[in-house]
Amino acid sequence: MGRKRSATLTDGELRLMRVLWSRGASTVADVMDNLGARRSPAYNTVQTMMRILEAKGYVQHRKVGRAFVFEPLIDESQARRSALRYVLDRFFDNSPHTLVLSLLEDRQVDRKELAELQDLVGRREGR
Repeated sequence: MGRKRSATLTDGELRLMRVLWSRGASTVADVMDNLGARRSPAYNTVQTMMRILEAKGYVQHRKVGRAFVFEPLIDESQARRSALRYVLDRFFDNSPHTLVLSLLEDRQVDRKELAELQDLVGRREGR
């Protein structure tokens, strides 16, 4: 029995999605050429990962000549929100309060960032 697929992006999938978000529609070869300084996986590995991304609903493909051209179906902000909802539900009992407190306790927040957060909270309360 196979492993259950994650609704969120793995590290490798995120690397591929970042290429698609920056470049737009791309072939597997285009993605490989734009993966950056880190060692690129094999062509077949990238092709398989692109099909997994398609099965998860993150990309779609169209055939152009002999090549498949993949394009993102969701943008980066949608992927962030989806990942955050997953983390919020799984680790913080769906409590934004607990999530934010945990972040503030774990990370150093400078005065400017804190002021921006307070401003954002104030604007949301004024809705």
